[in-house]
Amino acid sequence: MTETQQPLKGLSNEDVVLSRTKFGSNAIVQQKKNLFLNSVFEMVKEPMFLLLLTATSIYFITGDFGNGIFMTVAILLVSTISLYQESKSRTAIEALKKLSQPKSKVIRNNEIIEIPSEEIVIGDLLQAEEGTFIPADGIILQSNDFSVNESILTGESLAVFKNETTKNNTVFLGTIVTGGLAICEVTAIGNKTQLGIIGKSLESIVEEKTPLQIQIGNFVKKMSLVGLVIFGFVWFINYYNSKEVLDSLLKALTLAMSIIPEEIPVAFATFMALGSWRLMKMGIIVKQTKTVETLGSANVICTDKTGTITENKMSLAQCYTLSNDAINEKSSDNNTELLTIAMWASEPIPFDPMEIALHDAYSKLKTADERPNFKLVHEYPLDGKPPMMTHVFENQNGNRIIAAKGATEALIATSNLSENEKQKIIAAMSKMALEGYRVLGVGVAAFSGSDYPEKQQDFSFKFKGLVAFYDPPKANIKAVFETLYNAGIQVKIVTGDNAETTATIAKQIGFRNADKTINGDELMAMDDATLREKVMETAIFTRMFPEAKLKIIKALKDNNQIVAMTGDGVNDGPALKSAHIGIAMGKKGTEIAKQAANLILIEDDFSKMIDAVAMGRKIYNNLKKAIQYIISIHIPIILIVFIPLALGWVYPNIFSPVHVIFLEIIMGPTCSIIYENEPMERNLMLLQPRPFTSTFFKLKEITISIIQGLVITIGLLFMYQYCVATHCSESTTRTVVFLTLISSNIFLTLANRSFYYSILTTLQYKNNLVLLIISATILVTVSLLFIPLFASFFQFERVSGFQMGLSILVGIVSVIWIEIYKGFKRRKASDLE
Repeated sequence: MTETQQPLKGLSNEDVVLSRTKFGSNAIVQQKKNLFLNSVFEMVKEPMFLLLLTATSIYFITGDFGNGIFMTVAILLVSTISLYQESKSRTAIEALKKLSQPKSKVIRNNEIIEIPSEEIVIGDLLQAEEGTFIPADGIILQSNDFSVNESILTGESLAVFKNETTKNNTVFLGTIVTGGLAICEVTAIGNKTQLGIIGKSLESIVEEKTPLQIQIGNFVKKMSLVGLVIFGFVWFINYYNSKEVLDSLLKALTLAMSIIPEEIPVAFATFMALGSWRLMKMGIIVKQTKTVETLGSANVICTDKTGTITENKMSLAQCYTLSNDAINEKSSDNNTELLTIAMWASEPIPFDPMEIALHDAYSKLKTADERPNFKLVHEYPLDGKPPMMTHVFENQNGNRIIAAKGATEALIATSNLSENEKQKIIAAMSKMALEGYRVLGVGVAAFSGSDYPEKQQDFSFKFKGLVAFYDPPKANIKAVFETLYNAGIQVKIVTGDNAETTATIAKQIGFRNADKTINGDELMAMDDATLREKVMETAIFTRMFPEAKLKIIKALKDNNQIVAMTGDGVNDGPALKSAHIGIAMGKKGTEIAKQAANLILIEDDFSKMIDAVAMGRKIYNNLKKAIQYIISIHIPIILIVFIPLALGWVYPNIFSPVHVIFLEIIMGPTCSIIYENEPMERNLMLLQPRPFTSTFFKLKEITISIIQGLVITIGLLFMYQYCVATHCSESTTRTVVFLTLISSNIFLTLANRSFYYSILTTLQYKNNLVLLIISATILVTVSLLFIPLFASFFQFERVSGFQMGLSILVGIVSVIWIEIYKGFKRRKASDLE
């Protein structure tokens, strides 16, 4: 924009309301899917649902209406719980999608404001600048060296230059601004845009399954196949003994229902969605719930310096003028020419903190303000290795200013300097950098005619001096790094700044290995094998550019590291996309960076990465507890149904489908609700990150769960044989075994809250749902035993106080042994310290 152009006021609040009423909102509306019916359809296809439906049908066919009605109610209850959990997960994901929607700058009521792109209306004046996505179709009214990438519409990857004076003066939704700035009047929104008409949308992209999802899916499929085989075997045995098809089918279905661990996929979806929702409440937007799974594995974080480690509050600190070879304080009169040229080398409407500081410094000079008299006629965006940028301004008299600023080395390379002058400049730069200042070189050139060089580096610049900015480290950053180091996570600084400035800031904040640095040119010269080795031992990467950043990410990934990468600029997009976890800054990040990233830190607060990693570890840890619980409790249910039948014991069918479905109703909330709500264990951020490639179902952990299940089974079989030995009826035996199983389930829930800390420690964890769910389980179990109607329906009998006490004792003993294992584990860990 130029000061000579007419100021644009934009729409008023009343205009916005009228436009929205007339033309609607800026959203591509797709054919609505009935999500509820879709969820119901998916649920009906589940093996467990089909088994329940079959068992219910058999009850009604055989005239057992009591059990048939109970099973119908149970199906409705299980379905309601399942649909509620899915709805809760979906609501969390929708909330995340809403928050991660891009924002746009518009002019309204004579001021520039930032609004969600969906709130743009026809007639709005849109400010499109480098690094943003165009959020609607429009016509360019004013522009500065404006170019866009329209490959999403045309397939052409080269940038297209546009301005208000040419026929090609339109912009389109979904295209990317690659350079300059423009004010555009919105002419089409939502489905009326070119992209909306074509029908392309990010919504159509199908999200791939993660390794953990695949592992869980495969595990459930295998268990379902095992269930199918055993189902056939049990059906055959029962039919052989009774010669009754439906009755033997019903008993076989009981076993099949007990084998399928259908709670596991539900638990996974619930944990991931609610984990993302919890992160959102902390100020971290997770664009895809699968990112939560990766967070707990991150073992390298590559962070930029400015705005992440530092405050991104640039203040002009010092100036160096080559003409008198002196470093001056910013207020010195000797800096007038240098600061004026540095200002002209900045954007006319500055948004970068350094450029804002330069404009501010210029406005305080004791000279006439020339900015209204000059307009920007040509611009070279930031580019080169190392980078620089150049602006060409001209007034009505034809007087021209060609000013450049950028990396000191870039300005030295394009200026005609003697060796002595180069040495002076480098010495001054080093002195400034060692104080932690960010240093830029400033130069000016002369050129007549309008056939400007293709590259700014082709100008012959006169080197004027250096400007140094101070960007203080964030107050909490030292503690953040220490926490990440303790969690076994390497931190690497990847910056465009020079080594001296970065190392000085790094040392101030206690950054480890601050002396191990590599610059972009050195890195690009290395072969892959050398780079793989160097990238692991180097802590600071300086003078980096997009290709170099990508090589760092690739080399780390080749070393089997799980890499998180922070970024905010247009050039960070490829590296953010390439990293396992791309992290964009919510405030200073460009829309391109946000679109490429997996996480967005709303407040640009790097300390939130600790919360994100901790949440990732907590969710994974709690999900593991839930799945281990499911495996452990399924084993005794399977075996107490199968063993008496297979071995021909006196009471071969101790449990029927109604008992199994009752247990399923108890187990579902236990694993999905209690364990999801568990707090993080205090040692979790002191452990090494888990290898991402390792299988979720580790042999050691599965073995522990299987042993837990087998010991509970031994307890149940002991109570079964005790009842038979004491001549108990089948109903009494069923009651005692059921009570033992419920007791085991309650104590297993409490014991499995940690596989490291004792039950006495975990009882102090704050999780109100534990008391709620266990109290509900006890209340329902007491009702089944003491309310005659329920007891009769479940074929239970009143048992003696001794039998009840023995059931509870056996339930405790069959679980509590895990505390001995945990004690040994803690002792081993303390011996290693």
